[in-house]
Amino acid sequence: MNKSHRTVLTSTHWGTYGIQLEGGRIAGVEPWQGDPDPSPIGQSLVGSVDGRLRVARPSVRREWLERTGTRACGRRGADPFVELEWDEALDLVAAELRRISLAHGNSAIFGGSYGWASAGRFHHAQSQLHRFLNSIGGYTASVHSYSYAAGQVILPHIIGSMDGLTGHHSTWDGIAAEGRLVVCFGGLPHRNAQVQSGGIGKHALRSALQEARKRNVRFVCISPARDDGPVDVDFEWQPLRPGTDTAVMLAMAHVLLTEGLEDRAFLERYCVGFERIKSYILGEKDGTAKTAEWAAEISGIAPDWIRDLALAMAANRTMLMVNWAIQRADDGEQPYWMAVTLAAMLGQIGLTGGGVGFGYSSTNGAGRAEMPFKWPSLPQGQNPVADFIPVARITDMLLNPGQSFNFDGRRLTYPDIRMVYWAGGNPFHHHQDLNRMVEAWQRPETIIVHEPYWTAAARHADIVLPVTTTLERDDIAFSNRDNLVVGMRKVIESVGKARNDFDILADLADRLGKRDVFTGGKTAWEWIETLYEEARERAAAHGSDMPAFPEFWEHAHFEIERTVQSSTLLSNFRNDPDKNALPTPSGRIELFSERIAGFGYEGYPGHPVWREPREWLGSPLASEFPLHLLSPQPADKLHSQYDQGSVSRAAKISGRTPLTIHRRDAEARGIRDGDVVKVFNRRGACLAGAELTDNILPGVVQLPTGAWYDPEDPQVSGSLERHGNPNVLTPDRATSPLGQGPSCNSTLVQVALFEGAPPPVGIFEPPVILPRDGEVR
Repeated sequence: MNKSHRTVLTSTHWGTYGIQLEGGRIAGVEPWQGDPDPSPIGQSLVGSVDGRLRVARPSVRREWLERTGTRACGRRGADPFVELEWDEALDLVAAELRRISLAHGNSAIFGGSYGWASAGRFHHAQSQLHRFLNSIGGYTASVHSYSYAAGQVILPHIIGSMDGLTGHHSTWDGIAAEGRLVVCFGGLPHRNAQVQSGGIGKHALRSALQEARKRNVRFVCISPARDDGPVDVDFEWQPLRPGTDTAVMLAMAHVLLTEGLEDRAFLERYCVGFERIKSYILGEKDGTAKTAEWAAEISGIAPDWIRDLALAMAANRTMLMVNWAIQRADDGEQPYWMAVTLAAMLGQIGLTGGGVGFGYSSTNGAGRAEMPFKWPSLPQGQNPVADFIPVARITDMLLNPGQSFNFDGRRLTYPDIRMVYWAGGNPFHHHQDLNRMVEAWQRPETIIVHEPYWTAAARHADIVLPVTTTLERDDIAFSNRDNLVVGMRKVIESVGKARNDFDILADLADRLGKRDVFTGGKTAWEWIETLYEEARERAAAHGSDMPAFPEFWEHAHFEIERTVQSSTLLSNFRNDPDKNALPTPSGRIELFSERIAGFGYEGYPGHPVWREPREWLGSPLASEFPLHLLSPQPADKLHSQYDQGSVSRAAKISGRTPLTIHRRDAEARGIRDGDVVKVFNRRGACLAGAELTDNILPGVVQLPTGAWYDPEDPQVSGSLERHGNPNVLTPDRATSPLGQGPSCNSTLVQVALFEGAPPPVGIFEPPVILPRDGEVR
């Protein structure tokens, strides 16, 4: 075989691919032949991995390097960088860690990270960074996920766990076999099902939907956008005003009550608190019955349609599917709580093909049978620091050290952060109100980032340490929802001076006297073998055989036999609620929660309620900003990864993110297909490319996330964002004091045709790099 022309298999969060090499460079990408519905995102690897946006060497912001004292000078995001050798850069980082720890304690270090940097089980940036920080005394952490933070808090109060949100969903085979009606709040968008944490072998959503439809399962999609509906199957689309799902669910519950269709036996045996929510639905407390007519005024859905669907739900085996997106909004906990309540009233929770689930199609794995054991991961150790924040409260923490806040029944205090250390993820993608965050980002004394590319996160750091991509190191991939195990062999040599996170952190730990604590006395290769052998033991304990490590690595992949083929959420609880009591205070489904009522949060009485969003089409603010902005995940990349790649850039309009707008709204503003438009509100403004459609509710626009943040003048606070990043517009406002999740989908904007020549997008040009002699290179 000609070694200059070869194909190497690797795994990513959006699929498994054969990387075709010619002369040591990536020449092409082909999907793994076992994937029935591969994602095109992998094509972005070509030309990106070794492209000009790679961080070539350790780089330090010049004004930080030349500072006097401890506080940063200049402006992060605007200043040039100076390249250093690795030893000098690591000496700087180690000295800062030592200084801040001694002067302020380890709680002054925020260990920012997010888990999507790599599908590899060992080179997982979040695990690596947290293990390192724990080995040197700990750090202030964040908890929960931007994707479903409100759901993570509310579901344990209702059903005792996050089952049905992050795992243990009712599987598609049961829905196809015994289900008759699937009602999707927020839809089943195929774009989200391209991805899965831990890697993907087979994209399964399309075939699952087709099998269910072939068996006459009816799909109803309740969402502002038709494109949120399932692909390649017939479905009924019912648009509603964003943020009003809870009102519609309450009205459906009202229909069940007034028609005598609620399952009394189920409610009495398996639930607590139904009488409280029943009184609220009937309006006995507040004088407002939650009728279909009441919900129609709020949601825009005709009352007869609400009634007819509620009756159909009671007459058929019905699965309620609730997207992750609808809880990323003001009071996002409420639609999740009300969905469980509605499913309980139907009495089908725990029955095959019926019940409720959250996040179907939000990732590829939701609805797939899971392995009966958990795959091993790199141990992170114990964090000696008790301080933490909810994940979406970073800006508040930086701006308000010492301030107290409510979170899930606790009163917490923001620590005084002097250093942010970030490895994996991009806060300039997933955080809200970026103009506010950029100002808060100027406050820490030092910000350190591990990055392969010159992203916005790298440009807003003081010290940038260049890290390898997944193609430049050995690793191993396995996901609990996929039975493909992949040996991720190193494909190309490291670009520039890039090093992997493990080696970087091991050398830092050495400088701080903690090398053996961090490395555990193992090399990266020994850790990969250790994790594999631990997985092999776990698999064997559940009846699944895995080859010995040398045989596995030689062949690079295999499909492990599934010993679990099907499951139904809460079926064991339904079969015996006493033996399989839920881990809630009552052991039952809590439609009313004494615990939440006891928190004393005003307006949260301990059962699901309709609360008007702070920003929605029914609010006074709509007179100034009459369009409701939704910011879904992009179809052409994972979050912001490979926004510089060919797939993402091909989807842009005039180099900017497409803004989907109803044809009628566009015409009223003199906007044509392909025009560059300005999207704005009081928080900021960005440019986008207009994409006219009839498949979205008038009054609603969509601008997907993922565009690399690109202010026209980074020296100026609130500068026009040129690239189409919606998070200059979204509010940095908590869903509620209960969940403290992000509320990005409660956003009002105005859209106007951009007059004159739009400024060019600049984020795909590397920043200014100054050698030590000061000359620009």
